[in-house]
Amino acid sequence: MRKLQTQGVHHITLTGADRQSTIDFWEGVLGMPFVFDQPNLDNPDEGHVYFDPGDGRLITVFTNETRKGTPDRTPTDPGCVHHIAFNVSQATFWQAVERLDERGIEHSGPRDRGFMDSIYFKDPLGLLIELASYRFEPPVGCTHADVLIRAHRIRVARGDYNIDRIHLADAIEALVSDRQDSLSKDRGPKNPW
Repeated sequence: MRKLQTQGVHHITLTGADRQSTIDFWEGVLGMPFVFDQPNLDNPDEGHVYFDPGDGRLITVFTNETRKGTPDRTPTDPGCVHHIAFNVSQATFWQAVERLDERGIEHSGPRDRGFMDSIYFKDPLGLLIELASYRFEPPVGCTHADVLIRAHRIRVARGDYNIDRIHLADAIEALVSDRQDSLSKDRGPKNPW
């Protein structure tokens, strides 16, 4: 028995309402360039619009001019999507409240997640959207996942409840030590004063 090894998210496809409100939200609110447009090849009554969330991967939406949106929360039953999170810079994150408020979009306000900051709001169809901003940059040659798994192991070893900044800093230090050789025999902390 062998796995089917994934190498990242290719795209996420959502069921939308009409074409223009879809474009207005994904590009006009979230700033995702509208990059591709064609019919839904499995349903000629629908369009299929594509947006770049910032990393070259795609968010796609099936549109239908007869569907109307509702702001009611989408189902959270088992098997349903709870929310979609998009990465934003710290600079953008700390502007989110003001910019959502300007549009009258209700939101959660900033939430401290220890290793990142989050804010939540619903799209016009009731899908919960999260803007997430990491509080760290991984060392060169590492990914955010590399830092998080190391920070997780440090947190568990210390018996701490959740990952926080100290675990991230210690994980980054450990990853640099593991991946970058040094001519020093002792790389431990020193006091040069």
